[in-house]
Amino acid sequence: MTTTTCTTTRVRSLPVLLATEDDAEDMGLLAPDDRLTCHVHGRWIHQCVASPAHVSPVTRHRWCRGCRTELCVAVDELTRRVAMTCPRCGHGGSAATTRLTAACRASLAAERDARRAA
Repeated sequence: MTTTTCTTTRVRSLPVLLATEDDAEDMGLLAPDDRLTCHVHGRWIHQCVASPAHVSPVTRHRWCRGCRTELCVAVDELTRRVAMTCPRCGHGGSAATTRLTAACRASLAAERDARRAA
């Protein structure tokens, strides 16, 4: 399925983007792991990605299959760097975690833009 993200040149506040992404996801236009916001926590995804709710051994989000271990998360809001690594082997990447990392970076940028527009 082709997905699109809800980012445009227009800056959106967190509550507006949450509702927009909820609607887009419900209509099948946005994949859950491409969201910039978290429908569970009601926050920007980079603010809550370290929560156990975002770990899934099934889909491999924040999960090292080889070590059967939850990945550690580091989000630096100043440099907008996001890293997810296995505490055992130092790797643990997957396509799902790559998409989640990209969503966190986009979330950081969207939050910055929303703050500047406010």
